[in-house]
Amino acid sequence: MRDADPGLFGPESVTWQMHGDPMMWVAGIRALYLQALHPRAVRGVMQNSDFRNDAWGRLMRTAGFVGTLTYGTTDAAERAGTRVRKIHSMLGATDPTTGERYGVDEPELLRWVHCAEVDSYLQVLRRSGFRLDAAQADRYIDEHRESARLVGLDPATVPASTAGLAAYFEKVRPELAVGPEARAVDDFLRKPPVPPLLVPARALVWRRVAGLAYASLPPYAHELYGRPAPSARTVTRRLVATGTALRAVPARVRWQLPPGHILKAMARLGPDARPAPYKLTRRAAILDEPGRAQQNDGGDSTRWRTPG
Repeated sequence: MRDADPGLFGPESVTWQMHGDPMMWVAGIRALYLQALHPRAVRGVMQNSDFRNDAWGRLMRTAGFVGTLTYGTTDAAERAGTRVRKIHSMLGATDPTTGERYGVDEPELLRWVHCAEVDSYLQVLRRSGFRLDAAQADRYIDEHRESARLVGLDPATVPASTAGLAAYFEKVRPELAVGPEARAVDDFLRKPPVPPLLVPARALVWRRVAGLAYASLPPYAHELYGRPAPSARTVTRRLVATGTALRAVPARVRWQLPPGHILKAMARLGPDARPAPYKLTRRAAILDEPGRAQQNDGGDSTRWRTPG
């Protein structure tokens, strides 16, 4: 088991522990809302996919890609990245106002999608009760410069800390707007098409989950969409309640859902590879022990490995 491939991040990473949390699904919906605010980026999606009729498929493919990058072997992650880069290289979009034709793999668009995802995962999990200290939050963002590389970005051009991520959003905000494509995403997420038998479940479950994802967006996003949200304190309370309920479902039950990335990783690396938030708390406590850093070659061995 010791020689098994830990993949891009490995069980010692913040990413490994975070991405096993069920609130990642709420975070993924928040990411869609946020990503849709960039007109050029969302136009590339809407003009190259049947989003309205295959949104569920797109959600599952995105979840599968994130799962492969997190828990798959290095080779599987690299192959997934190669596929995504190849697909993106063949796609373009047209600005209906200017007639400009541009590629969906423009760095600024890939960077926006990347940052919206990373920010959503981090914000939703932390606000829902997943404990990360400031250093771990920075580490998570830094780790994901590796996933940025896989989709075709230069890691040096991607934020590596919470401060860097905040500065990026501040810089890009003037470019954000709600156009017809963003409205289409909003309409779908509020009321996705489902078979008649699932309409009650959509009203009971989905509407609440999507509403919570929307409410967790930053205030400027609510202003752009033109729909208010509860106070930040109320939203956080609801996120905590939802996170508590979802985490009460046994992990082994949750992990049986396809495509089973976590169970496959545990089979490859052994049971100690099981993702759990307490491992981050325990590691933080170890690193805080007086003199711990001085005991290990100047402290280098107390740092997580930088992916790549």
